[in-house]
Amino acid sequence: MLLAAGAMTVLGLTPGTEVFFSEHEGIDWNVIFLLLGMMIMVGVIKQTGVFDFLAIWAAKRSRGHPYRLMVMLMAITAIASPLLDNVTIVLLVAPVTVVICNRLDIPAQPYLIAEILASNIGGAATLVGDPPNIIIGSRAGLTFNDFLVHMTPIVAIIFAAFVLLTKVLFRRSFRYNPDRVAR
Repeated sequence: MLLAAGAMTVLGLTPGTEVFFSEHEGIDWNVIFLLLGMMIMVGVIKQTGVFDFLAIWAAKRSRGHPYRLMVMLMAITAIASPLLDNVTIVLLVAPVTVVICNRLDIPAQPYLIAEILASNIGGAATLVGDPPNIIIGSRAGLTFNDFLVHMTPIVAIIFAAFVLLTKVLFRRSFRYNPDRVAR
């Protein structure tokens, strides 16, 4: 962003004073500081091990059944994404998912793809869940509650449809291995 702002100033496309302070042409500081705050919060939350705990809890609760595990991991990701930045949530859940999938001898790629898409779907529900939402909300003058009221019902429907779609898309990946589950 700063590089682009510098290039616009050097080329004379935007006066130097407007690059950093203009509401419509300059850097959107709301986005920058919100993302900074989210990264700090997630860094603190990561230290608690809550995401590791939730992923392991999902594996135990699903009793090793691959589709149940996928749905639980998607739900954890989709529920956390509207509250914190969705990209950061995926970065925290993905390593644990790989470990769980390796222990159960199931391919990790479908689980990671499903988590990423669930994160994008869940992040669309709130103003802080996805960086483009922050830009849209600040430019349109929308509040957090405006975004929540209008987007959450749609996101819930899309997420439910996605859960059903994953059963079809990844059906070949759902191999149940009772020997691995016992361990």
